[in-house]
Amino acid sequence: MTSRFAALIVNLAALFSTNSAQAQSADGTWLTQAGDARVKISKCGGGICGHIVWLREPMDTATGQPATDSKNPNPALAKRSMIGLPLFSGMQPSGPNKWSGQIYNADDGSTYASSVSVTGADSLRVEGCVGALCGGETWTRAGR
Repeated sequence: MTSRFAALIVNLAALFSTNSAQAQSADGTWLTQAGDARVKISKCGGGICGHIVWLREPMDTATGQPATDSKNPNPALAKRSMIGLPLFSGMQPSGPNKWSGQIYNADDGSTYASSVSVTGADSLRVEGCVGALCGGETWTRAGR
């Protein structure tokens, strides 16, 4: 009887750890803190990728055309659509539920050292640094 109980405990522990690991996945669609964009995060290579899949304001009010990456200093890239725009580069695992690499900020056309951490089943912390100055925001899982 004791061995059956021990086996039950081991099976339950495995079940809960599997659910916990799934809950801590960065995969999915995330709403930015300001609520103005949704970013789809998925596994790619050994790390994660993220790209914009929705904008609150998908049209450029000045031109009446779909929003583009107009702040990008590279003229060829400044014409690409904001929908589908890749935000992460080189995001590789740097700890449990954490990735480090670079993030592109379309608001200023710059790329920053960054980390992404899953802080809960529906919470993602995105941080970026320029030298010693760092900032970040918390994104929430969309569509649950």
